[in-house]
Amino acid sequence: MKQLINGSIFHLRSAVDRLRHWLTLGLVKFVWSEAKNASNKRKHGVSFQEAKALFTSGVDYLEIFDDDHSIDEDRFLSIGPIARGLVLVVWTERDETTIRIIGARWATRPEQELYREHLEQHQ
Repeated sequence: MKQLINGSIFHLRSAVDRLRHWLTLGLVKFVWSEAKNASNKRKHGVSFQEAKALFTSGVDYLEIFDDDHSIDEDRFLSIGPIARGLVLVVWTERDETTIRIIGARWATRPEQELYREHLEQHQ
């Protein structure tokens, strides 16, 4: 399914089952730049360690393939809940078992609505 957000077209899909399978098998590891993590935490108030919980908690989240920013590598946006609220995480797959977190911030109101619509459609 395609959705228009802020003038960009994104492909929506839920990837929870795939990731749960990888996590169950102990196959997924998370990596990030510590310098980027420190900068991200100062700017957005969310650390990458905290954002990682979106993928490891077992809750449903929305995964969006980001066509506009996937020139050198496939990039994804994931929106979903962590302990302190709804977060948007930007990430890429280094390989089939490694997720590199690129950025994280609190979801905007339109992103929160998109996530809630996703939940309603997939429950």
